[in-house]
Amino acid sequence: MPNAGSTGDLAPEAEPVEASLGAISLRRFDLTDLPWVLEIEGRSFGAPWSAASFTIETSRPSSVSLVGELDGRPVGYAIFTRYADSWHLMTVAVDPRARRRGVARTLIDAGLEAIGPGPVTLEVRPSNSAAITLYEKLGFVQWGMRPGYYPDDGEDALIMWRGDPSEAGVPGEALSKPPRPARQ
Repeated sequence: MPNAGSTGDLAPEAEPVEASLGAISLRRFDLTDLPWVLEIEGRSFGAPWSAASFTIETSRPSSVSLVGELDGRPVGYAIFTRYADSWHLMTVAVDPRARRRGVARTLIDAGLEAIGPGPVTLEVRPSNSAAITLYEKLGFVQWGMRPGYYPDDGEDALIMWRGDPSEAGVPGEALSKPPRPARQ
């Protein structure tokens, strides 16, 4: 279910969300959110998750699943799931009409606060420079690649970590290369 940070397919005809400069409010993801989530998912990713994938991930006891709203209108979501000794940012997406307004950052910040200290990982398309820049600002560093990770076009995935991956049981040989420094 790769998605975290995918560039996605932006609809050129998308109009800005009206009154989108209001405060971003957050709430827990609910399965009744699926219709609009699937709409944003389809507009954001070349290989979108299915309703079943969202149901599985958000139903896990170890899931932290959040919805971001602007002026009472849902415009984004983020899902974190705990696996063994680390958290994984599974997906984050914002309605194309509401991007560049701090929604993704607010969702990720809130998710990181909810899960507390410890290592967090994600995969992102190397072609998604905006997402990589955001993740680096949030303390993630580049640790490696997953070749051919994305099923829609076979693009590799950049692996990023926040915190010490060795605490999550990442083998020492995988950590022998230092991480790429965050861009300034």
